[in-house]
This record gives sequence, structure tokens and C-alpha cells, in this order.
Amino acid sequence: MKTGYYAKSLLSVCLLGAAGAFFTPFSAAQAQPTQTAMAGLPDFADLVDRVGPAVVNIRTTERARANAGGPNGMNDPEMEEFFRRFFGVPMPRQQPQPDAPRGRRQAPQQQEEEVPRGVGSGFIISNDGYIMTNAHVVEGADEVYVTLTDKREFKAKIIGSDKRSDVALVRIEGANLPKINIGDSNKIRAGEWVIAIGSPFGLENTVTAGIVSAKARDTGDYLPLIQTDVAVNPGNSGGPLINMRGEVIGINSQIYSRSGGYMGISFAVPIDEAMRVSDQLRTTGHVTRGRIGVQIGEVTKDVADSLGLAKAQGALVQRVEQGGPADKGGVEPGDIILKFNGTPIERSNDLPRMVGNTKPGTKANITVWRKGASRDLALSIAAMESDKVAKQQNPTPKPQQAVNALGLAVGDLSDVQKRELRVDGGVVVETAEGAAARAGLRPGDVILRINNADIKDSKVFNAVVAKLETKKTVLALVRRGDTSQFVTIKPNGQ
Repeated sequence: MKTGYYAKSLLSVCLLGAAGAFFTPFSAAQAQPTQTAMAGLPDFADLVDRVGPAVVNIRTTERARANAGGPNGMNDPEMEEFFRRFFGVPMPRQQPQPDAPRGRRQAPQQQEEEVPRGVGSGFIISNDGYIMTNAHVVEGADEVYVTLTDKREFKAKIIGSDKRSDVALVRIEGANLPKINIGDSNKIRAGEWVIAIGSPFGLENTVTAGIVSAKARDTGDYLPLIQTDVAVNPGNSGGPLINMRGEVIGINSQIYSRSGGYMGISFAVPIDEAMRVSDQLRTTGHVTRGRIGVQIGEVTKDVADSLGLAKAQGALVQRVEQGGPADKGGVEPGDIILKFNGTPIERSNDLPRMVGNTKPGTKANITVWRKGASRDLALSIAAMESDKVAKQQNPTPKPQQAVNALGLAVGDLSDVQKRELRVDGGVVVETAEGAAARAGLRPGDVILRINNADIKDSKVFNAVVAKLETKKTVLALVRRGDTSQFVTIKPNGQ
């Protein structure tokens, strides 16, 4: 599924009743059932009257340098050739300044002019002028202008923005401004009516309505988005998604589109997450998130079945950053993180959101699944700004050995390789054929575990493989570079 921020696009207006349309007369009696059926639909007029004044239009500009010495700053050889060929005259040139030394021209002076950059929406969250919008609405802007429904225009100051959540906070100088009430995005239900107010294609104070299609759609790393079928188009960015109580429950942020325009699917940032971000932006101007220093992956059904988990849940630890909070807390590659501070991890994407919303420096408890049993570990949350990328390590393959039933030939790791990989044991793959090759194993991979058995060296590896049931799927914990992951090796016939 492709999602993206709103982009500029052309506005097409379709007129109903054009050529090829047919009209059939009908009686008042025929119209009555339709009117009766529509009587149960909600009327949004009072709601719009109440919350509309708190919705604003946001216009951004940027400064562009213009050459004062020629038309539109075009003093260059290509434009000279254009004028000569198409007008038959030389291109006008800048005249020397009267006080310039004879025989020398002054360099053309550069001027800055304000040029339009984009249009978006926003909404006032406090009477003293704080306004919430999308980060991509104000990103790269030199000036931000806010227009209220009563046509008053203010120059706004960007307090801060956060790209990860696509939330920005700006402020205008004002008092007793209309503000919108903040709702609870955790209480929304799929199927409930919602409206959006914004400036699609620059058409200010446009109201569209629809329903919540899904509550937590995974389209980003740090927050699940609200999916709706409310008509949202370029210019709606940053505007509020409002429930029937007149409360904002989300910020309209993304659309699914193959054309750049609305196609029936739109997404909003949950207001709960947006308010957490805006509180930090108001206080410090930036957002600080927690981190524990792990790279994670999805727990598939095959992995869950092989490890004895009742269902596919949690986050599979593929890499542990050396010296990071998880490393110090005892987390190992191959662990399945099942809970964070007592809250179950249903999907792998739940973990970075929970950790990200935890204040750096605080203590946290996690529950991991390791070798068929769960255990609790204590961690100290670090700040995301200190995120590091571990150095890649590539073990050197040794001479080939005999291929076993899995299609693998392995060798022992040297002491140097163990120190580099920070492991106590394991074997390096020298040859991968048959089932192992089909599973994606390749020379240089390091096998740390087979099913729930730790692999200390090639002797242990061969002994474990010799006891495997030939028709059952084998689960191997494999290290490639600095990333560990489970690989299912299926024998022939599966």
C-alpha cells in the first residue's frame, strides 16, 4: 500500500448533467421514501458552526533570490542565445553603476523576494494562539501566515516540529481566540461519523464527512494512524478530524492515492499522540523519545510454533546494540520481547511506540521468551538522539567440510571472531545446499541455536542435527553481520 504526503495537483471540476446525461421526471410521491430514508442521517451544520472558527488556513512562503540586473534574474549565456535567436536583438544587460570605476562593472545585486510555497490547514488548541498542524506543512518554510475564518491574518512563529509523528506547533499573537476541544482517540470506534475541516486546493473552510474505517492502521514506525473515508485532498493537511461531540480526535495527515488526489482512504494522526508531541514542543521546542538499542522483526507463525509460543506475538530481537540499554539489561539476539512494563506486545510495531513514549532515564521492565521459557529483565531507557549503528562484522569462512542432512557444512568460530561478534559459541556456515539454501542461508552466516539448543561448536551442532526428525521443520537462530534472526529450514517435501 502506498501512502504519501499531500502533493500539488490540478483541480478538476465535474459538472453533473453534462452531455450524455438523462433526466427522468418523478412525482412527489416517488420522492417521499428517499426523504424518509435520509431523515436518519446526521446534520453537521450546528457542529460546524461551533468548531469551525477554531480551524485556520496556513499559508507558507520561502525567500528566493532574484538578480536585480536583468529580467527575472536571467543574465546567462543561454538566455542571451534565446534573445538573439527569437527576438533578433541582444538580451538587455545591467548598466554599470554611475560611481563604478571605468572599465569595470559591479556584480549584479541579489534581492530576496517572498514566493508562495504551499497551503495547508491547522486548528487552534489554546486561547493564546497555539496552533497544531502537520510538520510537512511548515517544513522548509521561511514565513508562516495563519488566516482565521473572520479573515484576520497573522504571521506565525514555528515553535517546533517532529517529522516522526508529522506534528508541528506554531503560534500567533492573539488573545481570546476560539479553540477546539481535545477528544480521546483511544475511544473512537470503527463506523462512527467524523468530519474534516480544512483548505483542500486552497478552498478555505471546506467541510467533508465520513466514518472511521479503522482505528489503528500501521503505516508508520511510531504511531498507528486513524483510517477514514472522509474526503481529504491536498490542502487538508494539518486540519482536524472531528467527532460528533465537536472534539478533535486526529490530524488529517496522509492519503492513499495513485493519482495524488482522494481515492476513498485517508489517514489521521491520533490526537493523543499529537498532544504528547505538542506538549514537548511547547516546553523544549523538540521531541525526545526513549530507546533501548535493539533491532526487531516480526514473529511469524512458524517461529512461534517452533519456539513453543501459544500464538504469533511479540517482537523478535534481531540485533542488540553493544553497550546499549538492552545489552546491559541482558537482552540477547533471538529473544522474543512479550511485554513492556507489563503491557503485552501484540505486534512488533507496538514495542518502539511504547519505548518511544517512555521518558529517557526511567527504569522499565520487559518480559522475554528465551529457550522455551519467559524471564523478566530490567532496563534503563536511553534517549533516541544517542542512537548508534553497530559496526558490521563479517566472519571469514573456513575450508569446506562435509554437508549434513540440512544441507550445511559448518566450522568453528575463532576466538577473535567470537570477541568481534560478542558470542560465546556458534558455528560459521561454509556450505549451504538443499533445504538450507532454499531457506536463504549462505556461507559466512553464523548459527547460534538450533530449535532451543545452543550451538557451542561444530561438534555440538553435528550432534544436535543428528537427532533431528527428518520430516519436521527446523528453526535456526542465524547471525548475519550484526543482525540475528530465526530462519525456518524445511526438509524436502514440505
